[in-house]
Amino acid sequence: MTNRSFVIRQGRITARQERALSELWPRFGIDIAENEMLDFQKIFPSYREVVVEIGFGNGESLLEMAANAPDTGFVGIEVYPPGIGRILSEIEVRDIKNLRILRGDAAAFFTSNFQDETIDRVQVYFPDPWHKLRHHKRRLLQQEFCDKLWKKIKKNGYLHIATDWQNYAESIRDFLLLDAKWKNLGNSEGFIDKPEFRPQTKFEQRGIKKGHGVWDLFYQKV
Repeated sequence: MTNRSFVIRQGRITARQERALSELWPRFGIDIAENEMLDFQKIFPSYREVVVEIGFGNGESLLEMAANAPDTGFVGIEVYPPGIGRILSEIEVRDIKNLRILRGDAAAFFTSNFQDETIDRVQVYFPDPWHKLRHHKRRLLQQEFCDKLWKKIKKNGYLHIATDWQNYAESIRDFLLLDAKWKNLGNSEGFIDKPEFRPQTKFEQRGIKKGHGVWDLFYQKV
């Protein structure tokens, strides 16, 4: 049995989120069958670049990024229903035209639904750290999954990761620095300062005020 890198938590869902899931999904969601390939040219016919975010949570930073880059197509992947409902509702309220949502397992989408060399940047912000040592095997960002991402990212495209768990950051850094398929765009330790295009979420701001660190890793496909 394959270990999942996520748990679908049964959080409280509001009436607004329920309405968004039922009424707005046909407008802003992407329905796709197993082994059906996504065609970004059809989804974003007028956009030259496509960014895919894995695990957008409540969508706070992804909404801001899409609003700040209207000429780029964004696809967000999430499994958590309240987060999906919230972002769908906000897409409508803010009239964001360049953001679409996939609901499900990112590993499955990157295995069966994304065509090779079609994504300009993949971003993974604050993935579940599975902090207990016995659960590290459940972490999403490991060599095998990053190899999948490499295939789907365009030549000279990017992989951007942010985490507030130093151990997770260092484990990712350790195998990517040794992987000739990726060029490290960070410092000699493998990290960069937070780039301007990544918004700082309220959750992140609270953590920083408490003295928690955040580690950004930025790699280019070669």
